[in-house]
Amino acid sequence: MKSLEVFSTHELSQRLGELIRTVGLGGLALITERDHPILLAIPFNQTLLENGVHRSLALDLFRTHCLTMAQAAKTANLTINEFLELLKETDISVVDYSPAELDSELQVG
Repeated sequence: MKSLEVFSTHELSQRLGELIRTVGLGGLALITERDHPILLAIPFNQTLLENGVHRSLALDLFRTHCLTMAQAAKTANLTINEFLELLKETDISVVDYSPAELDSELQVG
């Protein structure tokens, strides 16, 4: 599943089931009208209930690599240190490198 599914208002009636499945499985969905975003659907889950919209959205976008740590912290209205503390309460890795990417990063230094 992509990190953000996009649905136009024109195709929404034909793809409503797909939209519901996407969000039901924990994905995000963006609804557009004439290529302009008008609505963001986020999963209604325990993370949302415990953390609110901003933090839940920030966690999901950070997990799917759509936001950097600094961007996610800002989205959640937290400092980076506060966001790191929030990440400790989840199963989201702070660093998510494949072995090859990690080797590449370590060679740069």
